[in-house]
Amino acid sequence: MLSHLGARLAAVATRRGRRTQLYFLTRTAAVLAAALLAGCMSDGRQTVAAGHPADPSARTAGVGYRSTIAPYDSLRPATPLPWRERNDGVTPPAKPNQ
Repeated sequence: MLSHLGARLAAVATRRGRRTQLYFLTRTAAVLAAALLAGCMSDGRQTVAAGHPADPSARTAGVGYRSTIAPYDSLRPATPLPWRERNDGVTPPAKPNQ
């Protein structure tokens, strides 16, 4: 990437002159500086409620357990009903006068 940047700077300098090269260089430097500073910034959230993460006496939140399959009910072995009774159980009621 650096060789590409150097080649582009050289091409800009020979084509448009030194002023354009300086503009391109300062703009590129500003973008790189902003990217580097943005990578070093904190997102503002506190990582630990109280104390340092390496402190063994630091308080932590309690841990709970919730099963991911708790509402599951096994349907096997299920005795199959005849298909007509199952079909009649899910069809909407017939409308009168039609």
